[in-house]
Amino acid sequence: MITKHTGITAIVLIGLLAGGTACKRDHDDTGLEFAPQMYDPVSYEPYKQVRPNEVNPTGLNMRDPARGTVSRPNYHTRFGEGDTTTTDLMIYNIPKDSIALAERVLTNPIPQTERTLEEGKILYGRYCIHCHGEGGKGDGLVGKEYKGVPSYSADAYKSMNDGHIFHVITHGKGRMWPHGSQMTPEERWKIVQYVHKLQQG
Repeated sequence: MITKHTGITAIVLIGLLAGGTACKRDHDDTGLEFAPQMYDPVSYEPYKQVRPNEVNPTGLNMRDPARGTVSRPNYHTRFGEGDTTTTDLMIYNIPKDSIALAERVLTNPIPQTERTLEEGKILYGRYCIHCHGEGGKGDGLVGKEYKGVPSYSADAYKSMNDGHIFHVITHGKGRMWPHGSQMTPEERWKIVQYVHKLQQG
């Protein structure tokens, strides 16, 4: 006669047997998956290949980009006209700890106009004003709490050149966090122009 105790024992034994089949000695082998649909998404993921892709001819989720293409998120690469044309820095590869090199070799590739200065002011208001303050005095709402935010018009900071400012915006310095991932090189250079204006005030 099957009792309640015997039934529970049988269920436990079946559970142990099933669990044992899912575990192997090799740590790379996950064993039997009892519910694979819970592990693998139904949709295709570009960076993961679980099963052959029946749509793409090669069976891979990710396709090779078209020949000759390079990803550029709408960066402007040239500014000015004729002999005054300058080339923007598309790839900024000066390391974080090489600010002296940036100060020596970088100059702003964007010719300063009223329009670029106004755009720099808008970008400054979007990314910088909360710490550096409206007039660049280091008295923004966050700057008051953070402490140590410089005033651009102070003698020690009036000498910051294009390369220094661009490098600090890109990589950060001291308590300032890097902003290179948040704005394009063009936007950073326009902020540099506006910071120079604040240095004069």
